Order: sequence, then structure tokens, then C-alpha cells
Amino acid sequence: MKKKACKKCNSIVDGEQVCPICKTHNHLSKSFSGMVIIRDIDKSKIARKLNIKRPGKYAIKVR
Repeated sequence: MKKKACKKCNSIVDGEQVCPICKTHNHLSKSFSGMVIIRDIDKSKIARKLNIKRPGKYAIKVR
């Protein structure tokens, strides 16, 4: 299945119709670039920079 990224929170989902992080369904896009996996939000500088509050897979840029 094609991965999609949420335009609102940048979370990457596999084959779902609703974003598991922000619960939106109209903001999923097949067009995104880059991926980061955040495991420990407290120690991650990238999570702070991207304003990520939960562990998971996130797109760097969503179109």
C-alpha cells in the first residue's frame, strides 16, 4: 500500500483513511518527501525542531 502523510501534523500512515495523531481524514497526501522516525521525544532535537509531541514516523515536507 502507498504511504500517505498528514498535511496537518506530518505523520505518515500506511493505508489508513484517518490520521492516528490528529484524527483528520481530509488532510492525507501521497506527495511528501523525507522521513524521520522519532522514538524518544524528550531527547530528540529533531522532534523539538519539527514540533513533534508523539513518537512515530513523520514526513519532512508534505505537499
